Amino acid sequence: MNYKYIRLNPSQLLVFVFLVFILLGTLMLKLPIATTDSVSWIDALFTATSAMTVTGLAVVDTGTAYTIFGQLVILLLIQVGGLGIMSFAVLIFIMLGKKIGFKERLIIQHALNQTSIGGVIKLVRNLFIYSFTIEIMAMLILAIRWVPEYGWGKGMYYSFFHSISAFNNAGFSIWSDSLMQYVGDPLVNLVITFLFIIGGIGFTVLMDIWHKRNYKKLSLHSKLMIVGTFVLNLLAMIIVFALEYGNPNTLGSLTTLGDKIWASYFQAVTTRTAGFNTLDIANLHEGTITLMLLLMFVGAGSASTGGGIKLTTFIVIVLSVLTFLREKSQIKIANRSIKDKVIFRSLAILTISNMFIFVNVLILNITEPKPFLQLLFEVISAFGTVGLSMGITAELSDIGKLIIVFTMFFGKLGPLTLAFSLAKPVQEKIRYPSEDILTG
Repeated sequence: MNYKYIRLNPSQLLVFVFLVFILLGTLMLKLPIATTDSVSWIDALFTATSAMTVTGLAVVDTGTAYTIFGQLVILLLIQVGGLGIMSFAVLIFIMLGKKIGFKERLIIQHALNQTSIGGVIKLVRNLFIYSFTIEIMAMLILAIRWVPEYGWGKGMYYSFFHSISAFNNAGFSIWSDSLMQYVGDPLVNLVITFLFIIGGIGFTVLMDIWHKRNYKKLSLHSKLMIVGTFVLNLLAMIIVFALEYGNPNTLGSLTTLGDKIWASYFQAVTTRTAGFNTLDIANLHEGTITLMLLLMFVGAGSASTGGGIKLTTFIVIVLSVLTFLREKSQIKIANRSIKDKVIFRSLAILTISNMFIFVNVLILNITEPKPFLQLLFEVISAFGTVGLSMGITAELSDIGKLIIVFTMFFGKLGPLTLAFSLAKPVQEKIRYPSEDILTG
């Protein structure tokens, strides 16, 4: 075969490289030194995909099923998946002093979901500086809590593991109950949530804040992400507190008001693709679960470590509806108008995502003897690369696990990336006359 004639567009290349890393991760997790006991191929594939897509869903207990080597493989996949394969490729090129051409910049643009190729190399360079600095600082702060409890070796390792997992919105934990034992611990709650909120807000926003340091000078995207994140998290926290306050299996079992507030706050913000939990998700009221479904579907920010349709996509769609109802011709916000191309892209993401989720839930309802709400929660959690579960992940059949594997893969790369990887570009040379059709 002559590989010179193989032509892959940026979207196809991203899909291919992601698949390669998942397969390599699967092979490494099947090595005898990676597990404490035998792990099936399907479970190794599931874990590798969950780590590479920074989801956090687990079919086996990470802390007991995998050795330190296996856990480090998972961490490596999380870091590569969270910061981006192409970002690491750029880092290696920079270290080797290689020139990065137009094609490579175009691939990086697709990988980081940027609107142009200008400044992508600088973005990648700063991405690593910010990420590693934040992870190291968080690890040292968490060590203040865990070193006295577990000793220097375990304490530092647990801090290291959870710092990387949280910043990359992965949701993997050493403990089988995630962080439930620290439900009222202020330091653990603040550091872990800070990590996944910062990781989920997007590297573009972080760079914008760092360079401009003035809210008025920030780009419209940054302003929408900051305000949207704050409002959504605050509303979600208040609703979770109100709905779960009298639930004896969740907030009702906590003795102090402070613990209830911390638990409400953590469950509200973790749905933004983080995957950690300090309450038993399966015991939450259905109203709270429904709220979580929406939050997981929306997800984090573009060019972030999180998943979902993205907060800015959700905001654009809401603004489009409001603009239509007001019979306006343009979407206006903060003295700026939003281009039609952005609106069409947002609608495409929403439509493809909804169709994908519907099909996968339909298949799981056929193959899995589980309640509809649990299966819907599992699929949306996988699509949003969240990692929260109502406790059915390990009980899925092999077909069910493969469906969730594909859902995590689809959710991480994004609906449009996969759609563009399959579609062929078409040049429109003919313009046809328009005609109205009845809708609604």
